[in-house]
Amino acid sequence: MAGHSKWKNIQRRKNAQDAKKGKVFMRHAKDIYTAAKQGGGDIATNASLRLVVDKAKADNMPNDNIDRAIKKATGTLDGASFEELTYEGYGPGGVAVIVNVLTDNKNRTAAEVRHAFKKNDGNLGENGSVSFMFDRKGYIVIANENGEIDEDELTLEALEAGAEDITTEEEAYEVFTEPENFQDVVAHLTENGYEIADSEVTLFPQTYSALNEADESKMLTLIETLEENEDVQDIHHNLEESN
Repeated sequence: MAGHSKWKNIQRRKNAQDAKKGKVFMRHAKDIYTAAKQGGGDIATNASLRLVVDKAKADNMPNDNIDRAIKKATGTLDGASFEELTYEGYGPGGVAVIVNVLTDNKNRTAAEVRHAFKKNDGNLGENGSVSFMFDRKGYIVIANENGEIDEDELTLEALEAGAEDITTEEEAYEVFTEPENFQDVVAHLTENGYEIADSEVTLFPQTYSALNEADESKMLTLIETLEENEDVQDIHHNLEESN
């Protein structure tokens, strides 16, 4: 995974999203949903959920919005029936793309996702057409903006808790786990005073695809279009973004 920092991509994408009015709460809602879906809706026992809820509150997200996101994930939202779906396909230049959605109208969402692909020279495929190209891993970012964290000490703590790998990035460390060890590692690092900037169980591509400038521009537009869709929860791809 070295040389393909997910954290750098997250920072770049979130900074761009947050510059747009109304995107902050949407991002928090998706993060809360994902954390509650993976570890349950109780912040007392779900360290990842507690982390993202605290971040949402710091940005003044209303409690009703937070509760709604948790209830969506736990299936307790009154009067609403949501369905989780996954779309797989290829973006411009053959980039593999996986889109996870949560929708109360799958026909609407399918049409919108298909249109986004078609408009940007991509196409949807069958389930399983690209998922074999990704590995599922737990992912944790430890902030180190002041450079005060001892790398050897953090590495020992993370490995002791069940992590399988740790990499060093600018102002942060990236910790990787098997999905079944994710919650234990998050809880252990939090209890030992480490500031967790981001955490999730997600997909990592086994290989990356580099594109020419024109195709990369189309691929980034496809990602942005999908991110603007309120039904879209996560987007995974193997684009090798240029610097």
